[in-house]
Amino acid sequence: MYEIEHAFHCPYCLAPITMLLDPSVGEQTYVEDCEVCCSPIEVNYAVQDGERVNFHAERLDL
Repeated sequence: MYEIEHAFHCPYCLAPITMLLDPSVGEQTYVEDCEVCCSPIEVNYAVQDGERVNFHAERLDL
């Protein structure tokens, strides 16, 4: 199995971040902390035919 590397900016501190996405799951939503500022980011992405077709990384303001 392979993973898809995706780069984006943290919605809190704007630091560049890369994440590995699992293409074996069609759509996934989860929370992961920013590796720079440790703030919680809600990650939502979709994969179709092994390609990323949707990606959102949003603030998780409590």
